[in-house]
Amino acid sequence: MTEAGTARTGDPERDTLDKAGTENFPVAPFFLPRAWRDDLMAVYGFARLVDDIGDGDLAPGGADARLLGVSPEDADDRPLLLDAFEADLARVFDGTPNHPLLRRLRRTVRDRRLTPEPFLALIAANRQDQLVKRYETYDDLLAYCALSANPVGHLVLAVTGTTTPERVRHSDAICTALQIVEHLQDVAEDLGRDRIYLPATDMKRFHVQERDLAAPTAGASVRALVAYEAERARRLLSDGAPLVSSVHGRLRLLLAGFVAGGRAALHAIAAAEFDVLPGPPEPGKLRLLREVGATLRGEG
Repeated sequence: MTEAGTARTGDPERDTLDKAGTENFPVAPFFLPRAWRDDLMAVYGFARLVDDIGDGDLAPGGADARLLGVSPEDADDRPLLLDAFEADLARVFDGTPNHPLLRRLRRTVRDRRLTPEPFLALIAANRQDQLVKRYETYDDLLAYCALSANPVGHLVLAVTGTTTPERVRHSDAICTALQIVEHLQDVAEDLGRDRIYLPATDMKRFHVQERDLAAPTAGASVRALVAYEAERARRLLSDGAPLVSSVHGRLRLLLAGFVAGGRAALHAIAAAEFDVLPGPPEPGKLRLLREVGATLRGEG
């Protein structure tokens, strides 16, 4: 599915990178040094493309598949595409990759001395999406987020040269929270892919059946469940927020933007009275700016 407001250009690299403007948080804002922006966009391009492969959201025509050496008749075979993508990732570290987004990534990997592990984790998360459609417990969901979200934070810290064990711990809390927020915004869309990221034990606790998630609007039980998961995400953002004050300058503003994006999205969910089924509640720019200010002041 093409992101809302994002038109296909026919250029696989450009189509993927253009999705950065639709995220809840700034990916590589203008105030960062140019080298950081370039490297963060290279990382974003990888993460966005592997998600698009896993979700079946590649542009029609099989251009990405051809770039990865997969025949057009196999362009819808997600496990095969993920295998080909992993093989092209290996060429980032030893050789010349075929996909332009991975060629873009090669310089970043070299200059920032990045390791394969975070990239492989993101591929593993998308492989898991092909097999695991439901999560029994919150801990199971957290383990998934450790693959699908936390490696992005590790890469941001590595690109900016600010990795420490404590920062990684705070970053993991923020990234997991952002993933949970995205799941809450996309309950209906995920159900359309036969995926549910609301823990089954929590659904039982709130007397929510899968058929309730397919309704046009949320009933009281679904709203209570969404509010419960939203509060968990809010606490995770608060747990991770000390990351912002641990750095300085423009990096501090970037990280505040990540936290603020999650908080603004949670505000939008609450403003919708936790009814996420008609479509993703989207935060406004003014709310995002307010949350950035509050995060920089250490509030929330």
